[in-house]
Amino acid sequence: MRAWLACGVAGAAIAVLLAACQRDPADSREVVRFWAMGYEGEVVAKMLPEFERRNPGIRVDLQQLPWTAAHEKLLTAFAGDALPDVVPLGNTWIAEFAALGALEPLDTRIAATPGFAREDFFAGAWDSGVIDGQAYAVPWYVETRVPYYRKDLLAKAGVASLPQDWPQWKAAMAAIKHQAGPDQAAILLPLNEFEPLLNLAVQQADPLLRDDGRYGNFRSAGFKRTLTFYLELFDLGYAPRIDNTRISNVWDEFGKGTFSFYISGPWNIAEFKKRMPEDLRDAWTTMPLPGPNGPGASIAGGTSFVVFKESQRKDAAWKLIAFLSEPEQQLRLHELTGDLPPRRSPWTASKTLANDPYAAAFRDQLERAVPAPKVPEWERIAQEMRIVGEQLANHKVSVDEAAAELDRRADAILTKRRWMLDHKPTAPAQ
Repeated sequence: MRAWLACGVAGAAIAVLLAACQRDPADSREVVRFWAMGYEGEVVAKMLPEFERRNPGIRVDLQQLPWTAAHEKLLTAFAGDALPDVVPLGNTWIAEFAALGALEPLDTRIAATPGFAREDFFAGAWDSGVIDGQAYAVPWYVETRVPYYRKDLLAKAGVASLPQDWPQWKAAMAAIKHQAGPDQAAILLPLNEFEPLLNLAVQQADPLLRDDGRYGNFRSAGFKRTLTFYLELFDLGYAPRIDNTRISNVWDEFGKGTFSFYISGPWNIAEFKKRMPEDLRDAWTTMPLPGPNGPGASIAGGTSFVVFKESQRKDAAWKLIAFLSEPEQQLRLHELTGDLPPRRSPWTASKTLANDPYAAAFRDQLERAVPAPKVPEWERIAQEMRIVGEQLANHKVSVDEAAAELDRRADAILTKRRWMLDHKPTAPAQ
């Protein structure tokens, strides 16, 4: 695997040498190399001075990466033995780096760290970092998807209580559509996004993959029920057959009442607060995601800390993870970014967070959030779900044909995984 990735080694090696040249030779502290992606990579720099104050023998060398370049850079660094000590990986990347043998198991360190209560973490967020029963990652921040909705438009349509299940949700959409008229929709389900369909799909008892992730399980009865519900929303006129590139501005259109429900993540709380007209400031909020028979599950997204196996500073790296995982530091990250804490205790410790009406639905939803399938190929399969979901919505395939096509595409993507699992060496007898 390293040989296959070796084409990027030279660039990684040069980056390491340049970083080394910038260090103060008089600084004898142990250096923990920390790569962090996106906006969080910028704001975490404000949190590191406190860690270094508490740990005077450690200095954190922070490198900020854009999400668009992070995956390739990490693979290149793996091939060139140039990985950092600590990285908050996207949750769907954990299985890939675990399969490469790049991650250090963390169970022993977790158990030995006072105050690091695994039970305090939301189960789905924690389970995202568990592969074959072993913890390789610890959640840093978590996200999931819930419907944003227009309270005033639901009231105008006579919807007296929030829908808890799919039949109630459809009834609410029917009332909204009847009230709004033919030019307005009840819900926006952009056809260039896989997330709405995926979050509805994980509400079924049937897993999306079967046989230890060797094959797709999209022809299951549960996934077909999801496809049927999804298609009905378009056929009944509740959702327009468009992608979000055909909407000038999601926030403006939500404000105009072009649609009353929109499934999205917690980052949009700040966006809606900023972009909604002043007279509609109190006309919208969030709600838990309805499921087939009651409040439903959703995907636990976000990032989780890992320590790389080849790190020579594992103890210091774990101290950094333990510090950033403290409830107080998770609240600090929330204050700086709006990211949601993956532990329950920060939600009750902060009156601001506990009393936030927009975050309340996410807090409730996180109790039912589940990890995405833990195979390195999952992101590719999710994109195939988007393509086939769009074909279904436009009646290019039937429900049965969509399910069979998704299985066919997933099985092709998983060919290498099946071969590797079937040829995995067995442990020698003791």
